[in-house]
Amino acid sequence: MTKIYVAGHRGMVGGAITRRLEARKEAGEALEIVTRTHAELNLTDQAAVRAFFESEKPDLVILAAAKVGGIHANNTYPAEFIYENLMIECNVIHQAYAAGVKRLLQLGSSCIYPKAVPQPMKEDALLTGTLEPTNEPYAIAKIAGIKLCESYNRQYGVDYRSVMPTNLYGPGDNFHPENSHVLPALIRRFHEAARDGVEEVIIWGSGKPRREFLHVDDMVEASLFVLDLPKDIYNANTEPMLSHINVGCGTDISIFELAEMVAEITGFKGRIATDPSKPDGTMRKLMDVRRLANMGWKASIDLQDGIAETYDWFLENHDDLRG
Repeated sequence: MTKIYVAGHRGMVGGAITRRLEARKEAGEALEIVTRTHAELNLTDQAAVRAFFESEKPDLVILAAAKVGGIHANNTYPAEFIYENLMIECNVIHQAYAAGVKRLLQLGSSCIYPKAVPQPMKEDALLTGTLEPTNEPYAIAKIAGIKLCESYNRQYGVDYRSVMPTNLYGPGDNFHPENSHVLPALIRRFHEAARDGVEEVIIWGSGKPRREFLHVDDMVEASLFVLDLPKDIYNANTEPMLSHINVGCGTDISIFELAEMVAEITGFKGRIATDPSKPDGTMRKLMDVRRLANMGWKASIDLQDGIAETYDWFLENHDDLRG
């Protein structure tokens, strides 16, 4: 029996991982899945996290808990983004080690890479330049998480791995009108515009930045694929001081093209305008996913199909969404 603690099981990714593990359990795998809500366990509280690990003693940890948000949220709450994410990572990773956990998977973000890094972004681009200012606090916290895993591996011989996904979307996403990421924000805005008969939707920035989007179910498959890899195979495809692995689909799309796709899916028939006074962020962010492909995994969910599925989920659940 393998006891797995999923930190952040109520988030989009953590929830999808938990559902997939539950399916494995129902299929006959000997798994015990442990979760805690924020009310039950505040991961920024060192003493509480220590007590949890001492009591539960999981065999394996999946760290999907994080404070996340789009450009507006990152710009508005930089102190919260760096503090909460640093505390979560430090507490979970250290207390996992202290409790004897030998295997851990941490989920990071593509924002760890410098703003002006060559595209597509390779794993070895980490710490080679200046970060994008709009999400620098969050990026620094996620870089610290990578280095925590690498340091504990080097010093203590544990097997703590990190996967760095591109922009994620899918059922369970955050559709808050101000604090969500670009794709769910567009889904909500175009849905409401189509519903209300609005003639024009204005999107932030120039519409020219290009982004890569990965469905959460693909992210789950990639995460469990990396987690299940034998240690010798994983290590053969990483480096001692560069142990994180990019996860993406390997293709990107401009924000304006994305808006057109969302407009079509939601039935919006009006005009799409841009607001260049708003920040664009990094002009292009595309992951180099050859390392993961060489290990035998690639994404399978088409973007348009994935957005349509996500919109269906939104239609079924949006009355319960805050904001």
